[in-house]
Amino acid sequence: MNCLQNLSRSSVLPFHTLVAPPARNHHNTSSLSLLFIRKSHHNRTMILKATSGSIPSAETSSSDVEEEVKSETYSNNMTEAMGAVLTYRHELGMTYNFIRPDLIVGSCLQTPEDVDKLRKIGVKTIFCLQQNPDLEYFGVDINAIREYAKTFDDIQHLRAEIRDFDSFDLRKRLPAVISKLYKAIKSNGGVTYIHCTAGLGRAPAVALAYMFWVLGYKLNDANALLLSKRSCFPKLDAIKSATADILTGLSKKPVTLSWGHNNCSTVEISGLDIGWGQRVPLDFDDKRGSWFLRKEMFEGRYEYKYIVDGEWTCNNDELVTSPNEDGHVNNFIEVIDDADGDRASLRGRVTGDDPDLTKDERIKIIEFLEAFPDEDL
Repeated sequence: MNCLQNLSRSSVLPFHTLVAPPARNHHNTSSLSLLFIRKSHHNRTMILKATSGSIPSAETSSSDVEEEVKSETYSNNMTEAMGAVLTYRHELGMTYNFIRPDLIVGSCLQTPEDVDKLRKIGVKTIFCLQQNPDLEYFGVDINAIREYAKTFDDIQHLRAEIRDFDSFDLRKRLPAVISKLYKAIKSNGGVTYIHCTAGLGRAPAVALAYMFWVLGYKLNDANALLLSKRSCFPKLDAIKSATADILTGLSKKPVTLSWGHNNCSTVEISGLDIGWGQRVPLDFDDKRGSWFLRKEMFEGRYEYKYIVDGEWTCNNDELVTSPNEDGHVNNFIEVIDDADGDRASLRGRVTGDDPDLTKDERIKIIEFLEAFPDEDL
């Protein structure tokens, strides 16, 4: 992951997400157009352009400049954070695609009337992954939508929050989120509507994890089906890692990071498993005269950077990456679960290029989802 501290930040988006140059895609009111750019190991660029069906919640108003500007800013931030050119137009209304006859991935509901539209196509569970700042940014009244859904006995609105543009949070949250989704689908039946804000990152990732863990798909097969129905960019590595986390007992390793200088007033870290849009403060040890952070982390390779009195910097006493294509370097740490060779082998297989689950592994995951404690997500 690149360190993005030198890029401009938007003061209006939640989580201080990052602004990229405006996307050059053009859209009309009947479709949502996406342009994917992925870099191969040979640094060549592959471009895939696709169009997904959409059903507008309301007619687009050419005078609604503020909403269009918000959509443009959101799209730019999403492009920068996700590593692919993605465009969302909130002013076009709710957009969605059937991935399976019983599973829909889409963008957020914007008005209570959107509940009626979903009821007409057989939706029994609305599964919202948005956090409050996501809703506030576009002015969505989630309480009005939820209260309206409660007036019907044939549809349920549930929330299971995942931070936007953050594959680390996605990995950590997936076990709890899929547990809640699995129980809801098992109880409600019918069609399930999974959505985040744009329906391009979090929602398709949750749908993939459910198809992989519960419905018996190989992950790559599920992804191919998803992309044939909706142009999106789910983070497969987060799903793979979360799968391995469950199968290895959600084991974590203790990690200690430190900044060995006391001539400063604040020290924070960004990156690690909290994502580049977040920061965590270090504590000061008076006896040692240094700053430290102790936490437990899942196995994996994590990049991070220190923010010392507001200035981003690397710690030369810890491992440092080679310069990336932009010339940036970050600190990094390898968290390795070396307690059991079998667990390491399992993790390597499940996080490989074409992961699949054995019958026993899928049973173990479903038992985990059923046993996972209910919580307010």
